[in-house]
Amino acid sequence: MMDVIFAKWHVTISLMPFLLQGLLMTFKVSIFAITLGSTLGFVLGLLRTLGYRSLTGIIGLYLHIFRGSPYLVQLYIIYFVLPSLGIEFLNFDSFTAAIISLSLYTSSYVTEITTAAIYAVPKGQEEGARSCGMSKAEALFYVVLPQSLKMMIPPMASIYVVIIKSTAILSVIGISELTRQGEVAILRMPGDIMFVYCLIAVMYFIYCYPVLRFAKWAEGTFGSIGSVQDQES
Repeated sequence: MMDVIFAKWHVTISLMPFLLQGLLMTFKVSIFAITLGSTLGFVLGLLRTLGYRSLTGIIGLYLHIFRGSPYLVQLYIIYFVLPSLGIEFLNFDSFTAAIISLSLYTSSYVTEITTAAIYAVPKGQEEGARSCGMSKAEALFYVVLPQSLKMMIPPMASIYVVIIKSTAILSVIGISELTRQGEVAILRMPGDIMFVYCLIAVMYFIYCYPVLRFAKWAEGTFGSIGSVQDQES
């Protein structure tokens, strides 16, 4: 028994530098995607609530495309199909393609969350602000958005966990993220396939667990605030 434990410990120590390198790449890609995707999604969600029919239709089509198709297909189109069009600025390297595709995928979910949160604020809040002399834009930025932001946090935290796990797909275009590094390690140690995948799963868990805990905390904190506001209104 001790021999088995010692052998697995030796495998862990020898593979850890490679897996940590992959975890760092996963962290970099996910942080870029979450930051850019959240910014784009928030802007699109805000524009979607302004009531312009043509703009709402375009954003709706954008959401249907990116939420209604597999992320792997989107990644292939951005990395393989767009460069084949012969347009120079669409010729992406693997890292850029990963950031762009994952950011667009993230933004589609953040857009829906932003839109739903803004619509969830009672209309009386905006009407009360307008009656006090605020313009529509002032009522939106000073009254509606601060309340809706509290409702956005819990679902966004959950989406971020999904995005982090989606980075595993990036191995198909040669990104040396955590899963890719694990697959390379398996080629070196084919007798420890199950153990290597367990190590990969543990490292994903270590990365995702704080985000999951934050989502739970945010749901309890800001969710209760939203319930109180609904009762008061």
